[in-house]
Amino acid sequence: MSLVFLNSHESSERHDDAIWGAVWTSADTAVSISADGSISQWSSVSGQRHPPNATPLAPHTLALVSLSVSPDGKRALYNSLEGQTWLWDLESGDVIGSYESYMESNEDVEPSWSVSLNPNSSTYASSSASGNVSIHSADPDNFGQRLTSIPSGRVKFGMNCRHSPDGRKVALALETGQIFVFDLEANTLSTTFTSHAMAVRSLSWSADSSLLMSASEDRRLVLHDVRSPPGGTVASFTGHTAWALSVDISPDGKLALSGSADKTIKVWDIGARTAVSTIQDTGEVWSVSWRPKPAVVGSPGAFLTGGEDGIVRWWKAGGT
Repeated sequence: MSLVFLNSHESSERHDDAIWGAVWTSADTAVSISADGSISQWSSVSGQRHPPNATPLAPHTLALVSLSVSPDGKRALYNSLEGQTWLWDLESGDVIGSYESYMESNEDVEPSWSVSLNPNSSTYASSSASGNVSIHSADPDNFGQRLTSIPSGRVKFGMNCRHSPDGRKVALALETGQIFVFDLEANTLSTTFTSHAMAVRSLSWSADSSLLMSASEDRRLVLHDVRSPPGGTVASFTGHTAWALSVDISPDGKLALSGSADKTIKVWDIGARTAVSTIQDTGEVWSVSWRPKPAVVGSPGAFLTGGEDGIVRWWKAGGT
């Protein structure tokens, strides 16, 4: 089987530097963050800024490196290079929370790198150089307050953390290629995967929280079963010729999407364990995101990408 995806439209403006995170929201908007320090919201229908009359947020002085959006598309959590975290109300356009983790005097608190908003929007997780996952309040009244920290047992840099859709687990990927899955109800480490030989750049959960896919600098994607400890590796996907930078599993769990430093986007049939579409882009593809709403019957769906040239691109299946 092969699939064809066409570039339907692009963002009306480009970021001044690479896009390091982009998400297609359930409200049919898109949010993108950039190495230029800016964050933007776009209409996924037209590619124009959303809402049209909104004043863009002033760019931060340093790069924005991590982005997480609530399942209802109402809030975006994002983090900067030095460890400042913000919560943005996507409906009002107001920043309703800000936390400077790098300013904490407590030696147990460290600057955040990757952040993930719990699906219930009450807390968020962060990772950094310790190899631990910290859980913080996402309540605007005490935003950023650390509630607990769960150790992985490895003092290595946490490249990416991501909540499961059911909010019961959070996965952490390290610079060494290890992946840890933490049980948030017990506040303990439940599963460890050693599937990669190099840093893991991106993680994505299946909608039912049973499968976790990783993208690594070893050029591979790996699918893991996390339904019960100790878990296991389901499949490995090869085909990229440089670092795999981003990954996302489709809402129906049938397809996966990846972006790479080899300047390509690949769509994978998870059941067949093979690539069914390869798209050449203009530069490194740092972020990929499926449309979260279910596709019409017979269609593989639609997705967006962001990368080196600072443009958000929307893609749809040929014939739809």
